[in-house]
Amino acid sequence: MSLRPVIDESACALHGDCVEVAPQVFRIDDIAVVIGTGPDDLILEAASVCPSVAIAVFDDATGDQVYP
Repeated sequence: MSLRPVIDESACALHGDCVEVAPQVFRIDDIAVVIGTGPDDLILEAASVCPSVAIAVFDDATGDQVYP
């Protein structure tokens, strides 16, 4: 499976936990932004540590939301 994170801009509170877990995938600007890709387990971990639940994760092949 290939996962794609999507940031909910209105929910992002700039905690930066996603960047700490997956710096090759996320960066903090005015909000968190997706800058690359990474292993599925790392993307899911970064999404799960977001205190604002601002990261949704989608299966790239099917378009199904897999998190949250």
